[in-house]
Amino acid sequence: MTILKIRGGDLDLVEYDFTSFKPGEDLNTAGLEGTYDLKIRSEPVSVRAPGRIHLTVLDMNRFAPGHPGGGGIGFAIQVYAQATAQAIPSGYEITYNRPAIIEHFLMLFSKTVGYTGGFAVEAHDHDYKHVGLGSTSTILTVVASAVNRAVGEPLSLDQLRVLIGHNYVEETEGGLVAFGFETGVGPAVSTYGGMAVMGDDLAIVYRHEFAADKYVHIVIPPSSISSAGEEEFSLLMNKARTLDYRDREQKAYCTLMDFIPALGCGDLQRMGDVMWEIEFRGSKRAEVEHHSFELYHYMNRLRKAGLEFVGMSSVGPSIAIITSLSAEKIQDILKSMDLTIAISTAVDNRGLIFE
Repeated sequence: MTILKIRGGDLDLVEYDFTSFKPGEDLNTAGLEGTYDLKIRSEPVSVRAPGRIHLTVLDMNRFAPGHPGGGGIGFAIQVYAQATAQAIPSGYEITYNRPAIIEHFLMLFSKTVGYTGGFAVEAHDHDYKHVGLGSTSTILTVVASAVNRAVGEPLSLDQLRVLIGHNYVEETEGGLVAFGFETGVGPAVSTYGGMAVMGDDLAIVYRHEFAADKYVHIVIPPSSISSAGEEEFSLLMNKARTLDYRDREQKAYCTLMDFIPALGCGDLQRMGDVMWEIEFRGSKRAEVEHHSFELYHYMNRLRKAGLEFVGMSSVGPSIAIITSLSAEKIQDILKSMDLTIAISTAVDNRGLIFE
């Protein structure tokens, strides 16, 4: 058990009991628990969904572990998680290297829709964990969609997003789980594709396809700073929270008045300019500085080299580049900074698909 302190100001100090628990405990059915007309399929269901780049939270003060929200901006990329699920008479047969997070959701889903049987689930994620690409949220999205269809789709895709958001967990030691941070960006773009702007309480404010003819290059600069566990908690709920008290209005204004219009008309350069401004504001500044000011140096040089859109994903250290230039054409730019491309892909504008 770990007790972590959250300070938002001189008179704002609380303690959070960062306690792990067994899968199936502390379930929140988010008002969706009821009696549903289930139609059990005999055949397995397979689902594939894209990972995500989470560009920014709008206000860290509006979420906490076990309390989703905060708003945010992110987009789907062509790096995929996949799950196959089948209804079975009883029990959970899970083939995945982090079974606890899947078991937790299966117990939640079964309670919500009144399903008394079991599930056999086999899942594969994109293998890039805790570097800002959304491995956990994507795997939960594909598993949720697969088991939902396996029993006749009692819930809508938006209702599944709500269940995931209010019960978002990460694995801990000994087969236990603990609540994590969730804005809803990951499940939204993994489900629907494209770029999404989220409001508080998991609301999708705006979603649009974009950059279909561009490349997405992910570079991961060297960093000795962890972006997971207690280090992430301390960062997000202390310095980041304080800075968002100051800058959240400006971030929200830039998003509404500049970013969304640029996204709507496909102006990637303008989107990049707005995101660069946000990189220096509020919680995003805390996330970048968490890895040192060298991250700003890397991103600034990439922008000065003419790359249209540059932003750090989540708590980093991954940097996402959206550009018309192929991997081969930016090699010299990266070489001058001793950086290499970890992933070269593209935006996914389709979202999840049933295979």
